[in-house]
Amino acid sequence: MTFQDLNLIEPIQRALKTAGYQRPTPIQAQSIPLALQGRDLLACAQTGTGKTAAFALPILQLLNDQQPGSSRRGAIQALILAPTRELAIQIGESFDSYGKHLRQRHTVIFGGVSQNAQTRKLQSGVDILVATPGRLLDLMNQGYISLDKVEFFVLDEADRMLDMGFIHDVKRVIRKLPQQRQTFFFSATMPDAIVKLSREILDRPARVQVDPVSSTAERVEQSVYYVPKKQKRKLLMHLLRNEDISEALVFTRTKHGANRVAKDLSQRGIYAEAIHGNKSQTARQKALKNFKDGRTRVLVATDIAARGIDIDELSHVINFDLPNISETYVHRIGRTGRAGASGIALSFCDTEERPYLRDIQKLTGQRISVVEGHPFTAEDEDNQPAPQPASAPHPKRNNGNRSNNNGNKRKRWNKNRRNGSKASGDNRR
Repeated sequence: MTFQDLNLIEPIQRALKTAGYQRPTPIQAQSIPLALQGRDLLACAQTGTGKTAAFALPILQLLNDQQPGSSRRGAIQALILAPTRELAIQIGESFDSYGKHLRQRHTVIFGGVSQNAQTRKLQSGVDILVATPGRLLDLMNQGYISLDKVEFFVLDEADRMLDMGFIHDVKRVIRKLPQQRQTFFFSATMPDAIVKLSREILDRPARVQVDPVSSTAERVEQSVYYVPKKQKRKLLMHLLRNEDISEALVFTRTKHGANRVAKDLSQRGIYAEAIHGNKSQTARQKALKNFKDGRTRVLVATDIAARGIDIDELSHVINFDLPNISETYVHRIGRTGRAGASGIALSFCDTEERPYLRDIQKLTGQRISVVEGHPFTAEDEDNQPAPQPASAPHPKRNNGNRSNNNGNKRKRWNKNRRNGSKASGDNRR
């Protein structure tokens, strides 16, 4: 199947071709025709499945099909509600890409930054609004936003909204929406509270389910290192000496841990930055951009980055700390092995984390292979053998482009190192 088979209009198909999209993912192939028919959608799909395009493309097409002049200036016709600033920004970038040849105007609003630029954009008029719940309610209360004309409503990552305590804010927003609308409801998991919410806001929805949370990306090769807690940072340095790990997203359990690991790596010549909830929005965006552009080799993150962030061709995810929620592991390693690419997920497991590992393997139905014979298996740091260059696994390249991209990134961070530039892996965001 191609995007032409989905009856998308030519301007959208042209934009997709420019972006390098060739064939729709399963969630796109199932959702887009139903959405174009005007159906509500209840979609169970985790990140990395292409779900943003599954709702963005039909919204753009349906808005484009309306008669010229049917919408008045400043009337928001489509609202997309996202749980995090990073995901909201990513969705806005997708509308930029898919709608580049269309006339619809959109903007993204989120907290943590001044509202002035956002309110100016709203006052100039937008058709599509991407928002996080807190900033949306704030600007509604100030009179900058009216939802009276919304025709399309997307609730993205509904289970994440529940986890972050936003469900009451979401319900407050829903009460302000017109009863007559088309609603798209996306969630990676379906706990009872989310099922109940979906029944309250959807009208005879079509159900779409792709990649349940218990499944992990087929192309992600997973390994675990049994290592004492005190030896984890030495093991991480040991692995990163291998230049086959051209870039790595490293997950820690705490914000303090993320800062500490990023600072430790930077002091040892491996350029790293930390990203977590205590960082300002500007600093978070800068750190993520540096990582995507190859200026930073390692991004150390808490689970704020586990969902909703697309990092093209990310080769490695490293779980410095195993999560105590099994589903979080699936979302973390889903940052690599996306869109048909291959990837590697490495996990560090100390004695206290063994129960977490058992729960993860039970959820996924997979036994994660154990790496034997690495030099950091004992508690006594003074008696450790001198580490040799690590022979960590690396993803199999599908084509020459991936290898070139990795090489270019290594050249950039090696050049930065020679020039003496430092990454902000300390207490900046």
